[in-house]
Amino acid sequence: MSRSLVIVSLVFLAGVPAKAQIVENYNPPRTNCCLATSAKTLADQLQDWNQLGRYHAADMELEQQPPDPHRVVFMGDSITDIWNLAEAFPGKPYVNRGISGQTTPQMLVRIFPDVIDLKPAAMVVLAGTNDVAQNTGPETITMIEENLMAMTELAQKHGIKVILCSLTPISDYTLMSPGRGAPPLPAGATPTHRIQTIGRPPADILHLNAWIKTYAASVGATYCDYYSAVVDGSGFFKEGFSNDGLHPNPQGFQLMAPVVEAAIQKTLQ
Repeated sequence: MSRSLVIVSLVFLAGVPAKAQIVENYNPPRTNCCLATSAKTLADQLQDWNQLGRYHAADMELEQQPPDPHRVVFMGDSITDIWNLAEAFPGKPYVNRGISGQTTPQMLVRIFPDVIDLKPAAMVVLAGTNDVAQNTGPETITMIEENLMAMTELAQKHGIKVILCSLTPISDYTLMSPGRGAPPLPAGATPTHRIQTIGRPPADILHLNAWIKTYAASVGATYCDYYSAVVDGSGFFKEGFSNDGLHPNPQGFQLMAPVVEAAIQKTLQ
């Protein structure tokens, strides 16, 4: 086994809590067939924890082109990543630099290659929901805020105008879809809902949104209020506008598009 695999294995084992040695029933967690392959995959991924390689080639290509005075870079997580900007904003020089699952510390490391080096007129930032969900480990609210501050200050230092977006709400409306090949539900069984509020407490989202709005005003950034565009009377993502209670579906993005377009036009003018 290579040194990297040994290190990954030791790190993994160190994180496993101690358990009693004697058990009534032997029922260990199920593993796949190829632990060495899985460990190597994890080790390879850890070499680019911030995923700088995701857009490297596209960034190099764009840097060779003359700067567009109307270029706008969208920095974010999966909500940005899955948004087809060319379809939503035809003819606009909008650049997507979203990466699914990312948190603000990862985006902060990407701010130079994926935003500043592209010399856009403005940057749209939608970030924080994965920090609340602890995708890359626990963070305090202050840590999230300071990462957003750092991205904003770096962009403004390089003459890039900043649009800070409110986090979108979540909902527990969506029914869980059975996995591929799963048997049908027994007669009389009630489908369960996908519970998003456990990993992303609405109170934390509201707290961050209030701070983002205040901070944007204090530093001359534009506040883009996605939250109000897609929230319902219960504080959840409007039913039918998200297929999982977290990500907008095409109808959800249709509600968000005019909000960010108005923010962009205001900012560039």
